[in-house]
Amino acid sequence: MKRKVTKAIFPVAGLGTRFLPATKSIPKEIMTLVDRPLIQYAIDEARAAGIKEFIFVTSRGKGALEDYFDHSPVLEQELRKKGKDALLETLKMTNMDSGAIAYIRQHKALGLGHAVWCARRLLDPKEPFAVILPDDVIAADKPCLQQMVEAYEEIGGSMVAAMEVPDDKVSSYGVLDIKEDMGAYVSAKGMVEKPAPGTEPSNLAVIGRYILSPNVMKNLNQMKAGAGGEIQLTDAIADEIESDRGVYGYRFSGQRFDCGSKAGFLQATIAFGLSRPELHDELQEYLDTLSSIRTAAQ
Repeated sequence: MKRKVTKAIFPVAGLGTRFLPATKSIPKEIMTLVDRPLIQYAIDEARAAGIKEFIFVTSRGKGALEDYFDHSPVLEQELRKKGKDALLETLKMTNMDSGAIAYIRQHKALGLGHAVWCARRLLDPKEPFAVILPDDVIAADKPCLQQMVEAYEEIGGSMVAAMEVPDDKVSSYGVLDIKEDMGAYVSAKGMVEKPAPGTEPSNLAVIGRYILSPNVMKNLNQMKAGAGGEIQLTDAIADEIESDRGVYGYRFSGQRFDCGSKAGFLQATIAFGLSRPELHDELQEYLDTLSSIRTAAQ
């Protein structure tokens, strides 16, 4: 019987230099899409997938991220006094129960694999665990990690979210070498981190959602430096391919936004804004106006 996935690691130690100067004073993970910070989208997705324990791998200067999940009695009391029940319910979604959330420091930026390894003592050595990268925001009718948990219950092993990317973008990703394509998911015979142009085994790229066998953590214990001299999570997962547990890429249903880039963040802001009934008409009218001005200029 497969063990349930109940713990998730959120690597949030990065400095967010692409968003300077904003990230000089606030962690990138609490920059907002419409009215919710990036990290809230990740937490909501994890909750929908049945995650009960949330492990944040942080670094110096992330205090505001920790404060975000704390209770705010004064604000809650004020909203209650003014009868703003809808806002009160929204605020409650940001609260975490005592003991449900833990923070671990990554003191040196040694790569994603190292960040995940930092959480090793908070995991059960016999249970699978999830990893969520908040930079990847995925709009989907059924949250991406929930889709993956359901697929994992069928096939087990280790699983990574995957999507086809344009050929000229492949070298920016970890890429799957496909052994067998079964439609919704593929079995992997190899994984390559940021392959040199022309050497990529496919254009099926790994996106920031993972369900990992506890053996992946054992592989990370070896601390082998990979691409860029960093400890690559991809390498630790690839070590599982030769085992009888297997590694699978899951083609999720949904639209992924790379909110680690300014362009991706802006695209996500527009998409999520248009999805909100109270904002859609006004925002769409503005976009139509911009389009008309550009057409006239041509």
